[in-house]
Amino acid sequence: MMRYSNWTVVILALLLAAGCGGGKEERAEQQVAATDTGQAAGSGGESVGAGSQGATTGEGEAPEGGVTIETRIGKLSFTHDFANGYPTDETKEKLFDEMDFQRATQAYIWAIPIVSFAQWQHEHENVFKAKSGDIVHYPDYVSKLGLLTANTTTPYALSFIRLNETGPIVVEMPEAKVRGAVHSMWQIAIAPMTEPGKYVFYAPGTEKPDVPADYKVFESPTNSVFFGIRLMSKDEEERRDALSKIEIYPLANEGSAADTTVIEAGDTRWAGWQPRGITYFERLADILNREPVDERDRFFHAMLKPLGIEKGKPFKPDARQKEILTEAALVGEAMAKANDFENPRLEQSIYKKGSHWEIATVSPPDQRWEHYDSLDGRAAWFYEAVTNDPAMQSKTPGKDQIYLAAYKDSDNDWLDGANQYRLHIPPNAPAAEFWSTTVYDVSTRAPIDNKQRLADKSSRMDLIKNDDGSIDIYFGPTSPPGKEKNWIPTVPGRAWFTYFRFYSPTEAYFDKSWLLPDIDKASW
Repeated sequence: MMRYSNWTVVILALLLAAGCGGGKEERAEQQVAATDTGQAAGSGGESVGAGSQGATTGEGEAPEGGVTIETRIGKLSFTHDFANGYPTDETKEKLFDEMDFQRATQAYIWAIPIVSFAQWQHEHENVFKAKSGDIVHYPDYVSKLGLLTANTTTPYALSFIRLNETGPIVVEMPEAKVRGAVHSMWQIAIAPMTEPGKYVFYAPGTEKPDVPADYKVFESPTNSVFFGIRLMSKDEEERRDALSKIEIYPLANEGSAADTTVIEAGDTRWAGWQPRGITYFERLADILNREPVDERDRFFHAMLKPLGIEKGKPFKPDARQKEILTEAALVGEAMAKANDFENPRLEQSIYKKGSHWEIATVSPPDQRWEHYDSLDGRAAWFYEAVTNDPAMQSKTPGKDQIYLAAYKDSDNDWLDGANQYRLHIPPNAPAAEFWSTTVYDVSTRAPIDNKQRLADKSSRMDLIKNDDGSIDIYFGPTSPPGKEKNWIPTVPGRAWFTYFRFYSPTEAYFDKSWLLPDIDKASW
């Protein structure tokens, strides 16, 4: 009786494993039941599904006596039931490919901040031919078409410096209307530079330089650093004069350094956004080889090793690795889009419940919350922007800035370049200095590239006002008759989004007594 009972159990287990049932959930329950039954039968002295463990019965199918399980990645086959069996060779290969693919997509999300700067540094050095410490000047709309969510009204002067090649570097900030900062390649601020004086930066793990007491000295966590300033004066001559007084030179050359080279970006086409395809991982492999490994990132380095990205070794992916990485760059960016554009998982982005405006800066400047690092928040921000200073997240009325972002209209539809829209700005917008709204292409996250060379409107411009002091801004492929001054052109066939910036936000922003309405569809 015992032998008969055991064979009955075996037959039932095999029938269940073969999928004699309804949908995926039912089959999964049957597979678990079969596994449990097999364990019970095995305890009676006979192995379940004993037989050939060699060739499979078909592509991806289990050998005789084994089991094939349907999963979200396809069929997985084992030499016995799942608990008691080994994965077949075909299943092992599939699982390793899937493991590497999943890890590559997550590495894409993790690496967004550093790949962004690595790409910009690549363009800085290869397109503009800038050397370490040279400044590239981006004064206007055209020069900023490669720059992630640039403010098109404020001129920028930017530099990448390779501290491991130059040794300690000095940055002299003049008495002028300039705001600057130095950031690591992971886009974490090292030092704000809002006061005149001499700032010294040196590479990680090297000896702190001996300098006069009034120098401000900082050890960088990365070998390369990004130095950026905004030229704040409204007068072009004053801006040019301020730029000419900024000096960058090796500490070893102090007293004999040549003037800092300033390169005009002009109308040169360049791409500061994260590259697509295998190039994304080429940039990642290059920058990881040049930078120290942060303790918090060691597991990601382990995940990248089977994909051919390993510190100290050249990146030479084989055909299998290239195929996985190329698709992972596509899926990784798709995940980045879902994570960035109106993501309800990012609670920090909520401006007002029910509003389609959201707070754009969803990561703390140091990228750390109390119990975890801001993986999704920093990926969302740095997919569409660069740098993240405390000044970009004002907490005090009358100081710094606040950025709001909108990707959908009041009907919960994505903003589209073929449609017409209106943004109604109530009177007395809470910005002590000024406000601006800027349109960006979803494809590049840079200022919208239109034939009118126009991406923004601000309270500093001569705009048409309504009788109550409110202002309507219009977006669309054609201008509203008689209201061209308030129009930002969009491009059919391309999605877009916008930032609304408050410079020196006032109390009415913080207490929500003034609220920015959603963007409405319009027609003219």
